[in-house]
Amino acid sequence: MSDVIQNSVSSGTRLPGRHFRNFSVRLSPTPRGARLARLLTVEQLRSWGMPMDPAGQIVAELAANAVTHGRVPGRDFRLTLYVIANTLRIEVTDTAGDRPPRLRPAGSEGDSESGRGLLLVEALADRWGWAPELHPRKTVWAEVVLPPEDVRSRHDS
Repeated sequence: MSDVIQNSVSSGTRLPGRHFRNFSVRLSPTPRGARLARLLTVEQLRSWGMPMDPAGQIVAELAANAVTHGRVPGRDFRLTLYVIANTLRIEVTDTAGDRPPRLRPAGSEGDSESGRGLLLVEALADRWGWAPELHPRKTVWAEVVLPPEDVRSRHDS
């Protein structure tokens, strides 16, 4: 069985002074599906000519949470990327809507090496949050404000 269940991609539309792009894919709720989410994100951003960081790391954390804490056997998770104007919005939707994400402060629950992914998301994203969706889903999202296009082109040359 494939880890990529469905893939719908739109390269985007150029509006006067604005950009709109989107990418969406359903993935299996496995560690392999989570790794694939990050790889697909990096490749999609590269094809759009956009910076791959910190988005790659944010997707890695949100996808890992989806397959670790939001996994329901037999139900996929969805990764969606939107670029509207100068904002990249990352959404990861899973089917464990009854389990909202919890931000664990540093130093809580002993010296556990796991459970700090949302702290990293909070540090890397300009904004993040979550919303309940049509039962039984929830979406955890993060937004990254992108540098102006002329700044990106100077760094890329």
